[in-house]
Amino acid sequence: MELNSRHQKTLDAIFQDPIRSNIPWNDIESMLIALGAEVSQGRGSRVRFALNDIRATFHRPHPEKETDKGAVKSMRRFLLEAGIKEAKTNDDEI
Repeated sequence: MELNSRHQKTLDAIFQDPIRSNIPWNDIESMLIALGAEVSQGRGSRVRFALNDIRATFHRPHPEKETDKGAVKSMRRFLLEAGIKEAKTNDDEI
């Protein structure tokens, strides 16, 4: 699956050091869907993702629209466990 430039920018932001705290949640969710993740709504603000047989639950930020550093760190760990690396580009197989 290929990532468009917006999804790639979001992936790069997740793996950026120092960890960012201003990545829009909608961009993260859209990128995960582009990577082939299955998304299911949990109770309240919980969202479950399954990607490459790895599962994780996150909380949608509210009332703000951006993630905090802890969520970005957890998302980074989830992506690494699912075999998604920062270096994935439009030319790479995912």
